[in-house]
Amino acid sequence: MPIKSLIKETLSLQGFRVDSIDRFSFGLNIKIIPDRRYRPRCGRCGHTGKYRDTRPERQFKHVPLWGLPVFLSYSPRRVVCKHCGGIYVEQIPWASGKRRLTDAFACYLATWARLLPWIEVARLFHCAWGTVASAVDFVVQYGLENRDLSGITHIGIDEIARRKGHKYLTNVYDLDTKKLIWSGKGRSEHTLRQFFEYLGPEKAKSLQGICCDMWMPYINVIEENAPDALLVFDKFHIVRHLMNAVDQVRRDEVTEKGKEHKQLIKHSRYIWLKNPWNLTDKQKAKLGSLEKLNLKINRAYLLKESFRNLWSYKTVGWATKYLKQWFWWATHSRLEPIRKFAWMTRRHEGNILSYFNLPITNASVEGLNNKAKIISRRAYGFRSVRSHILNLYHCLADLPWPKMVHTFV
Repeated sequence: MPIKSLIKETLSLQGFRVDSIDRFSFGLNIKIIPDRRYRPRCGRCGHTGKYRDTRPERQFKHVPLWGLPVFLSYSPRRVVCKHCGGIYVEQIPWASGKRRLTDAFACYLATWARLLPWIEVARLFHCAWGTVASAVDFVVQYGLENRDLSGITHIGIDEIARRKGHKYLTNVYDLDTKKLIWSGKGRSEHTLRQFFEYLGPEKAKSLQGICCDMWMPYINVIEENAPDALLVFDKFHIVRHLMNAVDQVRRDEVTEKGKEHKQLIKHSRYIWLKNPWNLTDKQKAKLGSLEKLNLKINRAYLLKESFRNLWSYKTVGWATKYLKQWFWWATHSRLEPIRKFAWMTRRHEGNILSYFNLPITNASVEGLNNKAKIISRRAYGFRSVRSHILNLYHCLADLPWPKMVHTFV
């Protein structure tokens, strides 16, 4: 098949035609000229207009052919548009905006950018890092403008560390489809309020359940913008607070009783924190010997294991009764970290028990957050927040892609 036919098969050239194909040291240069049978279209509204003049020639990088770089050369025309009431550059079907690469090549680069770091994609296809970033930006912006968010009913909210120094991103996921909905800089009230502004009041009313941790800025914004949704605190975050309290009891006991006691419970940290069925035989034997001693950490361990029974209840009534009983045990344990945790559960009791009316968790969110961290590590970090968020949308949001005449990958 001639190269001219290949170009026609892979590009939308209605209103244009291939004039010549030249082979240079840098690759193939394909010159495109207007087809005089068609009137030029306004680049702003798409309506046909009257020809005004011709701008200088531009080059657009296209998908490589047999390893050879391909460039399209075209001199765009300016159009007098009656609908827009001005003079605008004509609509060019193979490229969008002022980008010097075709839409097909942008999708081609963006496909590889899902699998490789952007710098590696740039080296592979002999272009600048900014070209790859521009291609990803084109695909992501198209996807954000054309995706459907009408069916969202249950969302999970969590933050991830963007870099050292308490720099965070707030991510919002759809718990049903396991897709990223929104990502924003920081973890403040202002950050989450931006999400609800993006979502809109109508879609916020359709939310039935929201799962997050006990971070007060999130709670305040959720109660303000989605009062009808059931707020459920993620049980894994609750247990994490309890684990920290148990470990603090161990630390305090070591500090209180000195070096001899430290040698006694040395290398036992994970024995107290692990699930019993995950302990090795050696750890089980050591736990059995330590349980015979009158240790504070052993009391904390027993309270931790008894708290696990809360999640086995099926109704909110029985769960409420058991939580009150456990609260009495914890507050009378004479273990200050456990007492603090118990009072925290009392303050947030309503949203903790919401789980038994709507059993949703952020388990899938944690998995997606791990993927987000891998994306960042693969690129050795991102200098700007915008690039980081752009890549998260590209890899985790499953956005619709621009429709191409031909699929290259």
